Amino acid sequence: MADDRRLDGNAIGGMMLELFGFEMTTATEVCATCGTADVMAQTEVYMDAPGTVVRCASCKAVLMRVVRGRDRTWLDLSGLRSIELPM
Repeated sequence: MADDRRLDGNAIGGMMLELFGFEMTTATEVCATCGTADVMAQTEVYMDAPGTVVRCASCKAVLMRVVRGRDRTWLDLSGLRSIELPM
């Protein structure tokens, strides 16, 4: 059964641009849980929670969480082993 809430990583492209200052959908992320490397655009994104949750497309582990408040943003990247940024 398909999950109608699931989006791909392109859904957070604007937010990632705002947070990191450059295009992140082509950045390569490595999952800390399974070691799969893929571009951020291929991740699974859920934006209907109190924040945004990004999951590994291979093992479904949480890669990152983003919660935005009125005057601050919390960013949890603990599910990522690394991010390779394109130049």
